[in-house]
Amino acid sequence: MAAGPSKRAPLLRLLLAVLGLAVLFTAMPSPRDGAFAQEVIRRRGLLDMLFGGPPPREALPPARERQRAAPQRRAPSRQTRPPAASRQQQPAPRAAPAAPPTVEKLDNARVVLVVGDFLAGGLAEGLTAAYADSPGVRIVDRSNGSSGFVRDDFYDWNSEIGPILEEVEPSVVVVMIGSNDRQQLVVDGRRERPQADPWLAEYTRRVTRFTQAIEEADVPLVWTGLPPFESSSMSSDMLAFNDIHKTAVDAVGGTFVDIWEGFVDENGAFVFTGPDMNGQPVRLRGSEGINLTRAGKRKVAFYVEKPLGKLLGAAVSPDVEQLEMESLPAPESPAETGRTGPISLVGPELDGGGELLGGSTGASATSKEQAVPASQPGRADHFVPLERPRVPPEDEDDTTAVGP
Repeated sequence: MAAGPSKRAPLLRLLLAVLGLAVLFTAMPSPRDGAFAQEVIRRRGLLDMLFGGPPPREALPPARERQRAAPQRRAPSRQTRPPAASRQQQPAPRAAPAAPPTVEKLDNARVVLVVGDFLAGGLAEGLTAAYADSPGVRIVDRSNGSSGFVRDDFYDWNSEIGPILEEVEPSVVVVMIGSNDRQQLVVDGRRERPQADPWLAEYTRRVTRFTQAIEEADVPLVWTGLPPFESSSMSSDMLAFNDIHKTAVDAVGGTFVDIWEGFVDENGAFVFTGPDMNGQPVRLRGSEGINLTRAGKRKVAFYVEKPLGKLLGAAVSPDVEQLEMESLPAPESPAETGRTGPISLVGPELDGGGELLGGSTGASATSKEQAVPASQPGRADHFVPLERPRVPPEDEDDTTAVGP
């Protein structure tokens, strides 16, 4: 049975739509044609009416043309110039401070030889700063940081000091040593612990031999004592070493400089921070409680400057010249610096007499009394005893007139 007209209508419309699409794509111009976009827009009405939905991709312009059409935006610059007012407020960069001029040492400057361990190296640094402006003083550092009198297998000071003195020809020798000597010492093939009797005897012998070598070279000796350390046991050993060193130095006429009080508080306890050479509170010791800071090194040198100044004399002056240095006397030993010895009160020999000042008897006393003039009223040496006012007794009648 043939299909009715009502059933053929949808099929006919479908065929017409397919034919329309075929005609549309056949007559569509090339995308490169300039009228491409206008033709697509003109025919969108038929497509929307048949199918609906978004326009086909060909309706959009090519990507290159879209980029040309889009406005170019400039990215804002991250570096913006400050306003004129703020530019004027900014301070101009300061020039680096000029290094102080180095004072050239004279050819015949007095040589101060510094020997010892790592503390002596710090002392040499402090003395170099102390005499930086003195052309007549030169500091020579011959310290050995890990040395001492115990480990002579590492560095034997008693064997090395002689050649060093001959090479340097110093005017003064400054020593600071002992901080590395808290070790066992071999005595007669046996290892002895520190502070044992055999240990002390051998250690004292080595120190004495060292000081005698400097005495034989006829060079003044200034020995710097050891400071305290954070460890209480180490500080105790340093005190024992200072006693041994001082005894040996005094025996050869040297000068022992005690710096202990400069690195403890009022109770005698170790301190990290304390007054510097100018009295200002500064850090004196390192965080480990052993090494000295720059201020600490300068403070130790400050203690040593006083005996060195007596030995070097005018050579420490900043204005000394080459010709003046030639006329300066050679440094004397500390025992010959003109110290006044103690006066005995048992038998004084003052002016040839046998009595103390002010003590006199007999005719001498009479003559001295006659030589002294009598005091005059009104002078400061005129003393007159004051008389107490008389107070009448209570039972005495009051005879004072009080009225008519």
